[in-house]
Amino acid sequence: MRAIQKQGTGGFQLNQSHANPPQTPGQAISRWGSFGHKEALLRSLLTEQYHLCCYSELRADEEDLGYHIEHVENKQQNPPRTFDYGNLAASALHSEVLGGFKAQGNEVFGGHARGKNGTNGPVDMLRFVSPHQADCPRFFAYLSDGRVIPADNLNAQERDKAHYTIDTLNLNSPYLRTLRQKWWDELDDLFEEHIDKGWSLAHLVALELVPSSGKLRRFFSLTRQFFGTIAEKTLQQQAPELL
Repeated sequence: MRAIQKQGTGGFQLNQSHANPPQTPGQAISRWGSFGHKEALLRSLLTEQYHLCCYSELRADEEDLGYHIEHVENKQQNPPRTFDYGNLAASALHSEVLGGFKAQGNEVFGGHARGKNGTNGPVDMLRFVSPHQADCPRFFAYLSDGRVIPADNLNAQERDKAHYTIDTLNLNSPYLRTLRQKWWDELDDLFEEHIDKGWSLAHLVALELVPSSGKLRRFFSLTRQFFGTIAEKTLQQQAPELL
C-alpha cells in the first residue's frame, strides 16, 4: 500500500455537498447515488494516486478492470464523511466488472471485498491501515510467491493492524497473488539480465519507479522493496515526492 498525499479539495460541487453532509446511512446512500460529478472527481483522485489503485497498487486501467470512488471510511458507517475529500480514493474494480469477479469466488479485493464493503459488519477503523496514513507502507512486505504479509519490524499491535487490513481488503486474492508473482518474476529476470550484461541498474529502477506522464507502474511498493537501496537512492534523486 502506497501513501496518498491529498491534493486540493475535490472541487466546488463536492465541497458544496460536504457543507451540508448526510447524517444517516440512508441519506448517505441516496445523496451519493445522485451526486452527478463523480467522473471529474475520479479523475482528480487518479491524478493524485498516479493511477494506482489505492489499496492494491494495481493499474486497473491496464487490466480493463476500471476504478470506482472508494469511501475509505464507509459512508454507511460515517455518513458525514460521504463527501469529505479526505475520505475518498480511487480503488480498482468498476461496478461493471464486479459481477464477473464475484462469479469466480474469493477473487474480489479492495473496496468491494466483503470485509470492506460492510457485508461482514462494520470495519474497525482503529485496526484498519488507510492509504491516507503517511506511514502505511511500513506495515506491509511482499514475497516472491505473490503474497503480501505484515512487515517484520512491527510490534504486536501493528502486526494485528496489518493482518486485519490484508484480510479486510482481501489483498491476497488469488487474482492479485498471481499478478504480483508474475511481476516479481519479471523484475527478477530484468535484474539478472542487467547484471549479466553490465547494464545500469539505476536506469532500470528509474524506468520502473519514476512516474511517466503522471502515472506509476503497477505494484510500486513491491518494486521499491525488490530493488532496496538502489530504489531509495533513485527516488531521492529523481522523484523525492514519492518518498
